[in-house]
Amino acid sequence: MNDIERAAGILRAGGLVAFPTETVYGLGADATNAAAVTKIFAVKGRPGTNPLICHVADESMARRYATTWPAAASRLAARFWPGPLTIVVPRAPSIVSGVTAGLNSVGLRAPDHKLTLELIRLFDGPIAGPSANRSNYVSPTTAQHVRDEFGDAIDMILDGGPCDVGIESTVLHLSGEQPTLLRPGGISREQIESIIGPVEVRIGTTSASSPAKSPGQHPVHYAPRSAAFRVDSSDLTRLPAGAAVIRVNAQPEAYARDFYATLRRLDAANPPAIYIEMPPDHPAWAAVRDRIIRATQLWNPSLIGRQ
Repeated sequence: MNDIERAAGILRAGGLVAFPTETVYGLGADATNAAAVTKIFAVKGRPGTNPLICHVADESMARRYATTWPAAASRLAARFWPGPLTIVVPRAPSIVSGVTAGLNSVGLRAPDHKLTLELIRLFDGPIAGPSANRSNYVSPTTAQHVRDEFGDAIDMILDGGPCDVGIESTVLHLSGEQPTLLRPGGISREQIESIIGPVEVRIGTTSASSPAKSPGQHPVHYAPRSAAFRVDSSDLTRLPAGAAVIRVNAQPEAYARDFYATLRRLDAANPPAIYIEMPPDHPAWAAVRDRIIRATQLWNPSLIGRQ
């Protein structure tokens, strides 16, 4: 039995499998098995108000788990799947309500990773898969990150190497009248609008006590255990000597690919604080800026010595 066959067997038995994607590693369970889905929330310490994305092999499989599939979804899937775009549509009853925080919509995407697509096809069903980390902590982009996080708490880690994109998928809501961007990611608003026309943007924050329409909408996400602050480039010379700093020293795609790994590496040294230089307020940096804002507090120079 190879690793893919073993992983599919674990999923069929209601177990948990961490799997690679091009974005981050996911913590997977059978999205049609309520008990299996409950294990995801328990292991992660994730609130039930934070929905899970379901991974499918292609549009044909996605249609099995949606009550309606808009024409816009077909155009987007043809252009961006497999890839880092999650499409939110009305859910079929076979997707358990725990996956969707009790909402009647579900986020579906086809990940751009050979091993995981092979796993999904062999399993022949949707794999619910949030990031494979403790709730609110930095997302994992290598199998070792998952091992560091969970140890033996999950049944299997399918090692597919480092993630190519490095931050979570774009989430686009198509269940209403107007296509709405709920989370920025590897596919930009501009790319989406080039396919389906105007897109509304609602990248807000939802209280952890209320069901979110998309993962990544609760106030704190992607955060290190160390105190973390976002700073402007003009603040860098005023930081404490020897401070742990992440600077903007790469293009958006390269920066995103390495961001979580760098944040984990700095956090492992248990510094007094981590300071992250904010990238430009430009569409190419939208997803990275979103992750930094949710992972940090705004630095206050007047509190030097106390931050």
